[in-house]
Amino acid sequence: MKLIKFDKEDKYIKEFVKLAAKIYDANDNMENPDTMKKILKEEHPLSKYFTLDKFLVLGDQDKVEGRFCITTYEGDDTAYLGFFECVNDAAVAKFLFDSAYDFCKEKGYAKITGPVDASFWIKYRLKINKFEAPYTGEPYNKDYYFKLFKDNGFEVAEHYTSHAFRSIDEEYSNAKFEEHYKAFLDSGYEIRSPKEEEFSYCIDVVYRLVTDLYSDFPIFKDVKHEDFCEVFKNYKQIMNMNMTKVACYKGEEVGFYVSVPDYGNLVYHTNNPLNIMKILNIKKKPKRYVMLYMGVDQKHRGLGKAIVYSVMKELMASGLPSIGALMRDGKLTQTYATGDITDVYEYVLLERGIN
Repeated sequence: MKLIKFDKEDKYIKEFVKLAAKIYDANDNMENPDTMKKILKEEHPLSKYFTLDKFLVLGDQDKVEGRFCITTYEGDDTAYLGFFECVNDAAVAKFLFDSAYDFCKEKGYAKITGPVDASFWIKYRLKINKFEAPYTGEPYNKDYYFKLFKDNGFEVAEHYTSHAFRSIDEEYSNAKFEEHYKAFLDSGYEIRSPKEEEFSYCIDVVYRLVTDLYSDFPIFKDVKHEDFCEVFKNYKQIMNMNMTKVACYKGEEVGFYVSVPDYGNLVYHTNNPLNIMKILNIKKKPKRYVMLYMGVDQKHRGLGKAIVYSVMKELMASGLPSIGALMRDGKLTQTYATGDITDVYEYVLLERGIN
C-alpha cells in the first residue's frame, strides 16, 4: 500500500472526490462534490480558520482504497481526522489509521479526534446504527466504519442521538406542554415564525445564540458572522419559514428553532436538474421535517420546551412526522416528547491518544 500526501493537484482532488461516489450509491451519498472540491482547494469560506493536510491510500495497481484529511487549528493540541472513506478491508484501514497516527505524532499533537470534516460547522460525528436512507443533515457513513475506528485504537468520547417522532394531528393533546407554552406567552414571551424576507434576520439570531450556547461542545470553533452567513446562505432555498421559530422577550431574541423538510441527500447533488425539481416539490409538500438546530439563552430556562411545542403545533396542522436531529447526551432536548418517539439513531465522536 502507498500513502499519497497531496496539496491542490487536480488529479488527486478528483480521485479524493470520486472515492465517495464509488463507496456510496446515488441514494446515500451525502457528499456535495462541489463543496468538497472547494475545501480541498482551500477556497471554502471557513478554510482560513484551519490547516488541512490531505491524503489518499493506494492499494494494488495504485487503486484508491481510502482517503482522509487531518485538520489542525492554531493553539489546539488536538488533530482532527475527517473526510474519512475506506473500503471494507482491515489491512487498508490499519494502514490508513497508522499513517494518520504517525503524521500527527510527528507534528507533536496530543490526540486525534474524529470523524471531524474540518469544522464543527461543516460535519462531524460517526453514525453507528440504523443504516437506512439518510435524512437531510445527517452525518452518514458505511455501517462498518465504527468497527474500523475501534479496531485501530479509537474510543468513544461523545455520544449523540436523533429521535424520529410519529406524526401527530390536531387531535393530539399534551396538557403539560400546552400549559407550559401558554405560561411563557402569558409572561410576555413571543414565539413566532419569521417571514420569508426575514431570512437574514433569522440567520443573525441563530449566529448570535449558537456562538454562545454551543461553545462548550467538543470541537467547537468560533467563526466570524460574515463567514457563518456565507456557509448557511443556501438554507434560504430549502427552509419553510413556518417551521422555523424565533422567541423574543422584551424586544430581545432569546431562542430559536430551525427545521427543514427532509430532502434526503438531494440538496447535496443539485447539479442534476431532476434533483432540483424534486427539491422544489418536496419543499411544497414535505413528507417529514428535520429539526436541525435549537438554542435558548440560558437566562430563560424552560423556554426550550415552549418553543418545541410551538413547532409541534405546526406539525399538528400538517400531520407530518419529524426527526429531532443530533442531540448531545445530557442535553434536555433528549427528554422532550419521549412518548412519541418511534426510532432512535445513534452517533459518536471518537478519539485516540498519541503516546
